[in-house]
Amino acid sequence: MSAALSQRLVRPDLDTLMPFLGAGILVVAAGVVFPQILGANYLLQQLQIAAFLGVLATGATIVILLGHIDLSVPWTLSGAAILSTALVGSGDPVLSALAMPAGLLFGAAIGLINGLGVAFLRIPSMVWTLAVNSMLLGLAVLNTGGFNPRGEASDAMVFLATGSVLGIPASFLTWMVLVALLGLVMTRTGFGRYLRSAGFNEKATFLSGVGTPGVICLAFATAGACSALGGILLAGYANQAYQSMGDPFLLPTIAAVVIGGTSILGGRGGLLGTIGGAVFITLLTSILSIMQIQESWRNIIFGAIILAMLLFQSLRKRGAA
Repeated sequence: MSAALSQRLVRPDLDTLMPFLGAGILVVAAGVVFPQILGANYLLQQLQIAAFLGVLATGATIVILLGHIDLSVPWTLSGAAILSTALVGSGDPVLSALAMPAGLLFGAAIGLINGLGVAFLRIPSMVWTLAVNSMLLGLAVLNTGGFNPRGEASDAMVFLATGSVLGIPASFLTWMVLVALLGLVMTRTGFGRYLRSAGFNEKATFLSGVGTPGVICLAFATAGACSALGGILLAGYANQAYQSMGDPFLLPTIAAVVIGGTSILGGRGGLLGTIGGAVFITLLTSILSIMQIQESWRNIIFGAIILAMLLFQSLRKRGAA
């Protein structure tokens, strides 16, 4: 795998730029009718909210580049949030300090379990991760009795979710740091090259001497940690964890990755496009809400616009083939 191929993970091409262009068109068009949309306060608020989806989509990008999919995002997110807030709510200073690391380790552990099932048991990732998500739901219900879990977010969690640094939302900065770190890993290490290669052809990559099971396990563990970080941020935003807090994020997470130009079949795409995808979906959701469109029509318009973008990408790729 050449270095040039690995660098495509961050190289801005048309697929990568599409969601950014779409987001710009949304803001300008809606700003004509609602001038407040063009204000700095509104746009910064949308970056703050986009970061929650973006962190989840960043992890999902790693797995989708492999040609797999992680459907355990909702309850990996919720489980990490429940664990973190429970440790803070215990009142023990030591446990409170361990709240965020424990949540991240929980997510990485769930991701590793997903990777082991996919890599060694050879169970399709869609089936395995959906089953893991269902088991996490059951464990959460057993732990809480079906009621909202007790606990609260720590000051650090609240700051990461709602604070700002020089006027820029801390959640957005956290997301950008995550993207930068993973971008370096994806372009400067063997893991990134092997990940892309396995996404193109896992069998050929394995036969070339690459330990593809280890690559798969590490990719899923990374995605699990990102899901957990998303849960920690959401818990800080709400100052608590609650049942099913991750359910609304599954489809938008996958949509953000695919809209950003990452092929659902694996092997092609990158993290930069995912940023645009998450921002586009966040802005679209917000603007449709501001327009006070009925929920049913809002869902229809949301789906139609996303399908139109995906169709454009598909037709362009066919034309280039």
